[in-house]
Amino acid sequence: MRKTSKVSVLSVAKKKYMRILAIDHGEKRIGLALSDPTQTIASPLKVIKHVSRMIDAAQVAEIANQNDVELIIIGQSLDEDGKPNMAGRRAGRFADELKNQTNIPIEMVDESFSTQIARAARIELGVSRKKRAGHQDEYAAVVILQNYLETKRNS
Repeated sequence: MRKTSKVSVLSVAKKKYMRILAIDHGEKRIGLALSDPTQTIASPLKVIKHVSRMIDAAQVAEIANQNDVELIIIGQSLDEDGKPNMAGRRAGRFADELKNQTNIPIEMVDESFSTQIARAARIELGVSRKKRAGHQDEYAAVVILQNYLETKRNS
């Protein structure tokens, strides 16, 4: 499969109407969020239970194709020096496998504190403790995607 260059990712990101898929890659689950075609709003899509890197990547590639995605962003956690930590390196390996399964451009983005931000936002919105129980994976993906969309809009 073809490797994506930064130039092609940047040119794709400047398109006016396209969907972007965001991934919050976790050890047990993978949260997915999808933008609207105008790249204004990020919405939770689904959570995939981790099976293996290859199977997970195949599922994500299929979901991306089904939703006419033209760019995939993957959250990568970084350490204090701005280098990928253990979870960030896992996300990087997942990105490499996903590149083998799709021609859709893939971009890694900093996901620092996305789960904590998602949890705090749901509390602020008044979501009950019972409904907040469980996992925040797709909401963390929404935070990653919404931050990405806002950064692109303001640049």
